[in-house]
Amino acid sequence: MESRWPVQDAKQRLSELLRRAVDEGPQIVTKHGEELAVVIDIVHYRELLGVELPADFKLALTHGAGSDEFSDILDEIVAEREHDLPRDIDLVDHG
Repeated sequence: MESRWPVQDAKQRLSELLRRAVDEGPQIVTKHGEELAVVIDIVHYRELLGVELPADFKLALTHGAGSDEFSDILDEIVAEREHDLPRDIDLVDHG
Protein backbone atom coordinates (compact mmCIF):
# COMPACT_ATOMS: atom_id res chain seq x y z
CA MET A 1 0.00 0.00 0.00
CA GLU A 2 1.42 3.32 -1.08
CA SER A 3 1.52 6.06 1.56
CA ARG A 4 2.34 9.75 1.35
CA TRP A 5 4.82 11.45 3.68
CA PRO A 6 5.42 15.20 3.89
CA VAL A 7 9.19 15.82 3.99
CA GLN A 8 9.09 16.95 7.62
CA ASP A 9 7.30 13.74 8.69
CA ALA A 10 9.68 11.64 6.61
CA LYS A 11 12.67 13.23 8.36
CA GLN A 12 11.20 12.85 11.84
CA ARG A 13 10.02 9.26 11.31
CA LEU A 14 12.68 7.91 8.96
CA SER A 15 12.87 4.49 10.63
CA GLU A 16 9.12 4.01 10.26
CA LEU A 17 9.23 5.23 6.65
CA LEU A 18 11.93 2.66 5.84
CA ARG A 19 10.12 -0.15 7.66
CA ARG A 20 6.90 0.60 5.82
CA ALA A 21 8.71 0.71 2.47
CA VAL A 22 9.92 -2.83 3.15
CA ASP A 23 6.70 -4.15 4.69
CA GLU A 24 4.02 -2.31 2.72
CA GLY A 25 5.58 -1.12 -0.53
CA PRO A 26 6.51 2.22 -2.06
CA GLN A 27 6.26 5.33 0.13
CA ILE A 28 5.85 8.72 -1.56
CA VAL A 29 7.61 11.75 -0.05
CA THR A 30 5.96 15.10 -0.78
CA LYS A 31 6.98 18.74 -0.44
CA HIS A 32 4.24 21.36 -0.39
CA GLY A 33 1.84 18.68 -1.66
CA GLU A 34 3.98 17.86 -4.71
CA GLU A 35 5.45 14.36 -5.12
CA LEU A 36 9.18 14.66 -4.56
CA ALA A 37 10.55 11.14 -4.22
CA VAL A 38 9.62 7.53 -3.65
CA VAL A 39 11.18 5.21 -1.08
CA ILE A 40 11.20 1.53 -2.07
CA ASP A 41 12.88 -1.48 -0.57
CA ILE A 42 16.18 -2.66 -2.03
CA VAL A 43 14.66 -5.80 -3.55
CA HIS A 44 12.20 -3.82 -5.67
CA TYR A 45 14.91 -1.31 -6.59
CA ARG A 46 17.21 -4.05 -7.86
CA GLU A 47 14.31 -5.67 -9.72
CA LEU A 48 13.71 -2.35 -11.50
CA LEU A 49 17.40 -2.24 -12.44
CA GLY A 50 17.31 -5.85 -13.58
CA VAL A 51 20.01 -6.82 -11.07
CA GLU A 52 19.70 -10.36 -9.77
CA LEU A 53 20.05 -10.63 -6.01
CA PRO A 54 22.26 -13.31 -4.51
CA ALA A 55 20.47 -15.60 -2.08
CA ASP A 56 21.23 -14.50 1.45
CA PHE A 57 19.94 -15.24 4.91
CA LYS A 58 18.52 -11.80 5.68
CA LEU A 59 16.67 -11.65 2.38
CA ALA A 60 15.12 -15.04 3.05
CA LEU A 61 13.96 -13.93 6.49
CA THR A 62 12.60 -10.55 5.44
CA HIS A 63 10.96 -11.60 2.19
CA GLY A 64 9.57 -15.01 3.07
CA ALA A 65 11.58 -17.34 0.90
CA GLY A 66 9.87 -20.64 0.24
CA SER A 67 10.79 -23.44 2.60
CA ASP A 68 13.00 -25.23 0.02
CA GLU A 69 14.87 -22.02 -0.81
CA PHE A 70 15.24 -21.17 2.87
CA SER A 71 16.50 -24.67 3.62
CA ASP A 72 19.06 -24.40 0.81
CA ILE A 73 20.29 -21.07 2.19
CA LEU A 74 20.69 -22.53 5.68
CA ASP A 75 22.56 -25.53 4.22
CA GLU A 76 24.97 -23.15 2.47
CA ILE A 77 25.60 -21.23 5.68
CA VAL A 78 26.23 -24.43 7.64
CA ALA A 79 28.57 -25.75 4.94
CA GLU A 80 30.59 -22.51 5.01
CA ARG A 81 30.80 -22.52 8.81
CA GLU A 82 31.84 -26.19 9.06
CA HIS A 83 35.33 -25.21 7.92
CA ASP A 84 35.57 -22.59 10.68
CA LEU A 85 34.55 -24.81 13.61
CA PRO A 86 35.85 -26.02 15.99
CA ARG A 87 38.63 -23.56 16.58
CA ASP A 88 41.71 -24.14 18.69
CA ILE A 89 41.84 -21.72 21.60
CA ASP A 90 45.12 -20.73 23.23
CA LEU A 91 44.51 -20.72 26.99
CA VAL A 92 47.82 -19.13 27.98
CA ASP A 93 47.59 -16.98 31.11
CA HIS A 94 49.05 -13.55 30.26
CA GLY A 95 48.69 -12.28 33.83
